[in-house]
Amino acid sequence: MREIIIDGLKIKSRGELHSAHRVALGFPEYYGNNLDALYDCLTDLFEDSRIVIKNYGALKDSLGAYAFAYRRTVCDAASRNEHLHITI
Repeated sequence: MREIIIDGLKIKSRGELHSAHRVALGFPEYYGNNLDALYDCLTDLFEDSRIVIKNYGALKDSLGAYAFAYRRTVCDAASRNEHLHITI
């Protein structure tokens, strides 16, 4: 199982958040670096994958409302893809 750790203490921008996913989960070069593109790529995963979100409070401090939208996006994607697991 592939695993990506999103640590709110280390992620300071939307770009860093999307880059972490693109690299760890092997998203294509044309990945759009936005929540719609993230949702599309996550729902298309065919390999078991886990996203671990640590220090969510710090992520909210850095990204504000975008952190909530991100969390909602990954949880919605996991509800549609049996290969995707989220730990918060």
